[in-house]
Amino acid sequence: MSIVESAGQVLREGAFGHATGLACRECGHEIPLGPNYACPECFGPLEIAYDFPAITREEIEAGPANIWRYKALLPVPSDIEQSPNMEPGYTRLLKAHNLGRELGIDNLWVKDDSTNPTNSFKDRVVACALSAATEFHSKVFACPSTGNLANAVAAAGARAGIKTVVFIPANLETPKKVNSAIFTDSLIAVNGNYDDVNKLASEIAGEEDGWAFVNVNVRPYYAEGSKTLGYEIAEQLGWRLPDQIVIPVASGSQLTKVHKAFQELIKLGLVEEKPYRVFGAQATGCSPVSVAYKAGVDAIRPVKPDTIAKSLAIGNPADGIYVLDICRETGGAVEDITDDEVRAGIVLLARTEGIFTETAGGTTVGVLKKLVETGQLDTSLETVVINTGHGLKTLDAVTELVGAAATIDPSYDAFRASGLV
Repeated sequence: MSIVESAGQVLREGAFGHATGLACRECGHEIPLGPNYACPECFGPLEIAYDFPAITREEIEAGPANIWRYKALLPVPSDIEQSPNMEPGYTRLLKAHNLGRELGIDNLWVKDDSTNPTNSFKDRVVACALSAATEFHSKVFACPSTGNLANAVAAAGARAGIKTVVFIPANLETPKKVNSAIFTDSLIAVNGNYDDVNKLASEIAGEEDGWAFVNVNVRPYYAEGSKTLGYEIAEQLGWRLPDQIVIPVASGSQLTKVHKAFQELIKLGLVEEKPYRVFGAQATGCSPVSVAYKAGVDAIRPVKPDTIAKSLAIGNPADGIYVLDICRETGGAVEDITDDEVRAGIVLLARTEGIFTETAGGTTVGVLKKLVETGQLDTSLETVVINTGHGLKTLDAVTELVGAAATIDPSYDAFRASGLV
């Protein structure tokens, strides 16, 4: 590949695939590709602009069983498979017969992203961010995180041989701390909530050269990884879109990018255009988007999080207003549930489908149940619910809810006396 210059950066030609620049989501102003995330004209968020090639279903299906089967639609080079990375994606889409019967939904699927390399969907976004950081010659790979992202960044950095530094709230769940610290010796616990940690990361990104904060200064590239969830759901359904989809909301980026993926597939002629409804799920203890949706307003009022669903505990969600727009425009909704309902959602998914989800997944399943009970979701339509992470990361949430049904002596008489048969 030859060398080109973009925004003062020396880049390999084709380093970002078919991406043509960064476009502001508010005013449309475009700038060259670079490690930037805010519009120089209006400070609106930047996202990747593309000139997509013609691509067929057959070309995608001939690709690897990971997110790089969609590399022509991502800001990555054509030789991305040659670089050391975690190769996430192409996770299972399970028909949820039992959960569907329990909730009265005729045709329900679970997109289970807990089977990614570090057991959460964050491996998808980090893979795209790592490609960008590499092309920008970054010397440090970093992130502020509520846990899953820290795990994914630390593991991906180790695999790629680049120094990683991850910042987390000090009160994070112990399993998520361990799952990061095992991959890096630079886990930094910050006294404060996620919004405090994110503010610190933004300050460091502005002061230190060569630091790639995946969800700050390379956020436009990072966010594109979430599109692969939407691509996979459509492909695994036989190249069609679901009627309804329920997605957890933290920053809101995942929901907006799944919607973007569906729209791109329609424009490229890879799926038939049809209406679909998008629903957002939050925990009541951190539900600024749900509150705004129910109030019928466009402004998101930041909150101080207080919920067991720590991976969704972003009090000032960057993409909150776009989540509102998408859910309203598609005829969906944004709903929230209490922490007890989050725990119940975890147990419900486990005991109907054998999937152990973390608190974010418990939130999504619990909100799905509430949407049915309140008549907001059409139970006759094909519905997909997204599980974003594994329950082993948030064991404390359900430890007091489950346990041994009985403790007995090792004898058949004791077993019979237990009353279990």
